[in-house]
Amino acid sequence: MSIILIAPPAAGKGTQSDLLVKEYGFVHISTGDILREVALKNDDIREKLNSGSLIDDDIVFGLLLDRLKRDDCKKGFILDGFPRTVNQAMKYDSLINELGITCNVVLFLDVDKDTAIKRISGRVVCPNCERVYNEFLDDVKPKVLGICDDCGAVLVKRSDDNVETFAKRYDDYYKNTFPLIDYYLNKGILYRVDSGKDKDYVLKVIESVIGDVRD
Repeated sequence: MSIILIAPPAAGKGTQSDLLVKEYGFVHISTGDILREVALKNDDIREKLNSGSLIDDDIVFGLLLDRLKRDDCKKGFILDGFPRTVNQAMKYDSLINELGITCNVVLFLDVDKDTAIKRISGRVVCPNCERVYNEFLDDVKPKVLGICDDCGAVLVKRSDDNVETFAKRYDDYYKNTFPLIDYYLNKGILYRVDSGKDKDYVLKVIESVIGDVRD
């Protein structure tokens, strides 16, 4: 099963990915993480990442193909941060057809701007295991303020988690992502989920979608 997550900043994509991994044994695949891993041994990719330059689609798809061929993806996987454009989505469709991957679903985790801003103001992350928390929301608040529940590391706030930077990222996201939403909507595999609700509610909706698609 292939699950693509489309979500604006602070929509809870990381939280829901973690829950789905634990519940279903899915693999969480981030193309950004793959590129950063490769960059440790590849000077050209490292320089492009450091400068903010885009990585060629051919390189990204080659790396993604290698990752999807691993045995751990057979139970299903969550694709995070990709595709970002309609052109990439079309190439990805060809890729999964080549691999014989069926039962595909696209989850659009939608959240209004005001709710997202409230979330961003309290968001903190674990620098060790990368788990995301929020100091102001009970359902994702750490058990001990400032400490990761899983590994005990001191939680930190991302440098770009401020209202000004977030507002620009949110607006840019919707401007650039709507064509992708329309693409998957027309294919009949996009499901909108109101991620402005608490994480347990959102998970139940997602599980309902997964159940319907599998049936």
